Amino acid sequence: PQATRAALTPDRLIFDLQSTATPRISHDGARVAYIRSATERGTARSTSHLWLVDVDGANPRQLTQTGTSTSDPVWAPDNASIAFISQRGENGAHAICLLPLAGGEARVVTTHTQRPTGLAWSPDGTQIAYTIPVDPENPDETPRDPGAPPAVRVITRIDYKQDNRGYLNDVRHQVMVVDVASGDRRQVSTELWDHSAPQWSPDGTKLAAKISNRNGMHSELGVLPVDGGAAVRVGWQDGGIGTWAWSRDGSFVLFDGYPRSSPQTEYYRYDLATGETRQLTDDLQFSPESGRPTISGPAQPAWLDDRTALVHGVQHGASGLWTIDAETGDLTEVVRWQATRAGLSVDASGKRVVLGSSDCTTTGQTVLFDRETGETTVLVDPNTSLFEDTPAATVEPFSIDRDGWTIDAWLYKPADFDETKQYPLVLDVHGGPHGNYGYAFNIGAQILASHGILVVASNPRGSGTYGRAFGEAVRGDWGGEDWKDLQAVLAEVESRPYVDPARTGIYGYSYGGYMTSWAIGQTDRFKAAVCGAPVFNMLSFYGTSDIGHVFGESQWGGTPQEVGDWMVERSPSTHIHKAVTPTLIVHGEADDRCPIGQGEEMFVGLLKAGVEVEFVRYPGGSHMMLRGGPVQHRVDYYTRVLIWFQRHLT
Repeated sequence: PQATRAALTPDRLIFDLQSTATPRISHDGARVAYIRSATERGTARSTSHLWLVDVDGANPRQLTQTGTSTSDPVWAPDNASIAFISQRGENGAHAICLLPLAGGEARVVTTHTQRPTGLAWSPDGTQIAYTIPVDPENPDETPRDPGAPPAVRVITRIDYKQDNRGYLNDVRHQVMVVDVASGDRRQVSTELWDHSAPQWSPDGTKLAAKISNRNGMHSELGVLPVDGGAAVRVGWQDGGIGTWAWSRDGSFVLFDGYPRSSPQTEYYRYDLATGETRQLTDDLQFSPESGRPTISGPAQPAWLDDRTALVHGVQHGASGLWTIDAETGDLTEVVRWQATRAGLSVDASGKRVVLGSSDCTTTGQTVLFDRETGETTVLVDPNTSLFEDTPAATVEPFSIDRDGWTIDAWLYKPADFDETKQYPLVLDVHGGPHGNYGYAFNIGAQILASHGILVVASNPRGSGTYGRAFGEAVRGDWGGEDWKDLQAVLAEVESRPYVDPARTGIYGYSYGGYMTSWAIGQTDRFKAAVCGAPVFNMLSFYGTSDIGHVFGESQWGGTPQEVGDWMVERSPSTHIHKAVTPTLIVHGEADDRCPIGQGEEMFVGLLKAGVEVEFVRYPGGSHMMLRGGPVQHRVDYYTRVLIWFQRHLT
């Protein structure tokens, strides 16, 4: 599309936007290692490398030149070297490397055909623990004969596939330990469940790792003997684990989790001597940052003394730091930012904290928080020139009260917004339903606002970061009060003089796609819709999604045999024949979370209803394609979204 002056186009935001990730501060607090990523416009190839910057933001320098994909930097206990993961070589092998900071090239410690994750140094600095996908039928990673036909797949377990990973059968992430000097490695875990983020006990004899089942919908904490043996399970088989940390003396583990499926965790303490788990908090009002399966790891608690830990969480869409007393469960807020931050890395003194950072108008930063002064400073900002050339949309936070709840929202306006004009408006619905919007960079909203379309993004009931009651209010009521919350937010914005209510659209992905497809079957108020990867038919979703058989029961109240009538009534497929809104459907063909069949059913339903509809399919695209799909597909996606709304609203 023809961009207005100083507009943030899909092309610019995909090719020119850079990021820093997984910042890790040295134990002495002097330097910060981080990963810097960018996309080469000519080749559309994304590259990432290890960088280092002084703690005052001075002297940033690139440490790696070899390879195209670098990740997971971890400081050695003596600060003399950094371990990291690098994809290098003609065969695309993934190597665990060790870079001495005194000088010299990085040394390869060990390699795998699959990408390792979760590097963790042993306390004495002689070993590194990590996880790697292991196929029990091919534990040595022997290359498959390229001339052989695809292997026959015989399935006996319900979690045989996972979005962003594809077909798994018994392939699961297992905990490995490698000797740094010799490169000898051994497998520590053996159970056919996914293990992640191993953490060493202070005496170096045990590892605590999350053990996930049913595609990450449930998880427990496993305490594994490093020298072999069965894991001691901590938690609940039908519950979940978020973050965790060994106490300084190794006598207990602090963790957050829940005994049954819930959008909100609590803090607990597991004592090794007694085997008892004790709940420390009740009705926690922030969500500890626990990462996303297959995407990012947890922000683990950091000890400030023998009983006080620093934790990172999100409350009402805003990141913050809290301290928790591991004896009493008492919580104290340290700081809250109008930003969404990632990770948590603290120096040995507990005074300096580094995190990745994004807010409504910028992203990709690495920031440092000084606990003594209370000041937050930006150490690295790779996108300064981008946002100077093409200013981001301005964002107005606001709230409405409805039915006893406070509903937060954010209104995106063009950088050159003129309140004397009238603008079209798009309602942006987040995924989840326990996801949330907040003080974070929203690429889709920024693109639309930069081209003269207002966007309102809100957190209806069910959204995370608001405590248990708010989060659970959507269970058994999809398309009910959550839909009314969204309509109330929309009505408040449409009442403003600079909004043209006759030019209103709706957009959403995943649960947002559900709400979009639900909305156009309930009302003709929208002049255009973009529906991404929806839950469209709850009955078919239940048996075809990688998590439908677990997620569906927890969200909708039971199996199709138990609540089938309700599932039919609340499925957009039941009402799509009433739709009149021109609709663009965008969907990855390899989506195992909301399978492509959901989009196919919606496409046929709209065609049969005589509605203007386009169905755009992205080959190989998972549910997470907007995070990790091909660059060209991401540019195409956002360009089509923009063109669709320009065509029907402007």
